[in-house]
Amino acid sequence: MTRMRAVDAAVLILEKEGATQLFGLPGAAINPFYSAVRDHGGLHHVLARHVEAASHMADGYSRARAGNIGVCVGTSGPAGTDMVTGLYAASADSVPLLAITGQAPVAKLHKEDFQAVDIATIAGAVTKWAVTVMEPGQVPGTFQQAFHLMRSGRPGPVLIDLPIDVQLAQIEFDIDTYEPMQVSKPAMTSAQAQRVLEMLAAAKRPLIVAGGGIINADAGDRLIEFAELTGIPVVPTLMGWGSIPDNHPLTAGMVGLQTSHRYGNATLLASDFVLGIGNRWANRHTGSVETYTQGRTFVHIDIEPTQIGRVFAPDYGVVSDAGAALDALIRAAREQALPDRREWADDCRARRATLQRKTNFEVVPIKPQRVYQEMNKAFGPETRYVSTIGLSQIQAAQLLHVFKPRHWINAGQAGPLGWTVPAAIGVATGAPDDTVVALSGDYDFQFLIEELAVGAQFNIPYIHVVVNNAYLGLIRQSQRGFDMDYCVQLSFENINSPGLGNYGVDHVKVAEGLGCKAIRVTEPDDIRPALEQAKKLIVEFEVPVIVEVILERVTNVSMGTEIDNVVEFEDLAQSGIDAPTATIALLD
Repeated sequence: MTRMRAVDAAVLILEKEGATQLFGLPGAAINPFYSAVRDHGGLHHVLARHVEAASHMADGYSRARAGNIGVCVGTSGPAGTDMVTGLYAASADSVPLLAITGQAPVAKLHKEDFQAVDIATIAGAVTKWAVTVMEPGQVPGTFQQAFHLMRSGRPGPVLIDLPIDVQLAQIEFDIDTYEPMQVSKPAMTSAQAQRVLEMLAAAKRPLIVAGGGIINADAGDRLIEFAELTGIPVVPTLMGWGSIPDNHPLTAGMVGLQTSHRYGNATLLASDFVLGIGNRWANRHTGSVETYTQGRTFVHIDIEPTQIGRVFAPDYGVVSDAGAALDALIRAAREQALPDRREWADDCRARRATLQRKTNFEVVPIKPQRVYQEMNKAFGPETRYVSTIGLSQIQAAQLLHVFKPRHWINAGQAGPLGWTVPAAIGVATGAPDDTVVALSGDYDFQFLIEELAVGAQFNIPYIHVVVNNAYLGLIRQSQRGFDMDYCVQLSFENINSPGLGNYGVDHVKVAEGLGCKAIRVTEPDDIRPALEQAKKLIVEFEVPVIVEVILERVTNVSMGTEIDNVVEFEDLAQSGIDAPTATIALLD
């Protein structure tokens, strides 16, 4: 046993658990922890400009690769409250993330000391566990339990609050004999797998809905194996996008009210059986339960017991890790004769070949569809896309291509504006050898734009495509139902940028002022060259590179209130000629 400060033990545990990347801001109440980080030297730290941004960076880092756990660090009081949005985004999307906050001394916690707030209570609703450590001797066990909880069952964030006197106290601790706790995950039994296959055998037009749980379980290869073994087409959810490549013959498109394909919705409506694996039945995927479920049998597999039956009661439910479930289903499928699904799979591919949206617009101002067409041409299958919310994210999900797990990284359930810039920095930190491309509307981009300086300071290069219509576009479109256009315009004549017209903020000047490179595009034929230039600039300068595309002010993006009633606002492609989604080569 060795005598050391409690914070020294905490830092040694972080290293042993493999959580070696920190994002945060030092402060008086957390400085003892930072002194331990400095002294031991095994942790890397990125200095954020805002603590909310630090939490989103840690979130993006965790999502970038299987096994990553990002850590965000802040001082007492507002640092913790600033983290809450990041904790909510991570919790909603089942992302393991560790938040560490400083706190006033234990004796001052109920005396309204400066920046003393009960952050454990505040964060409790958006974490798997939030705790203020009152005894120095509990620090090692608290950190050990935090990692166990983050990784077990449905993953999620944990917050540990450390009073300054607890951090400084001396304890006895032996890091050499410390071991992480065994991770606990439920697993499908052979009997359950056999029941699922029996139900599948009775179906004529089955589909697999592949959720984010497959990504979390690092089970994309097993999903593909099971789909190919059974011949069943796959519908990835927004959070499961990339679990099967977009160009796989059994990819049937996404389903939903917004981030969906016309052929995906049509195929779901034509199906008679749905096997959901690691998904939540989110309302923007299903629309009304009545329309989504009518005439179909459902099996739901999820790692979290309370998810089964939360939105609607399936015909059969199994509590299991997605990877363990696929292992069991593959074993069972190999041991029996399976129905021939080729005719149904051919029908799904036929819908995909014809039900496409047009992208090849030549007009000025630029239509957003053209941006995604050019992004598909410029960026290859190794590209990792990062986005959060808005018309930009919705249309990207309708028109971009994703080929691998963790190559579409999206704040799905929470969708906080401002998430994209810091999350992209986290993703680029977690996957430094890959091309990271973020996508934002102008308002999301402005929320935490100061974090671009972090990418410049720490040489974290990525490309950020900003589609600028000087509008809160998604809110404007939803206001159509109220016959108004109220408090959603971002346009004004910028006296310092007369050539910008009424598009308001000069994002190029702001980005350059923060140490980044930036390109503005106003002509559709200039989009591709700008993206190619951006790819060169991130290599040459190792800083974020912004490609701002000036769009038409108003574009109504395809969406609706039911999956059988999505409104299409633009001309549709003819047999996929104008839509790259239809023309990508299918895998053999």
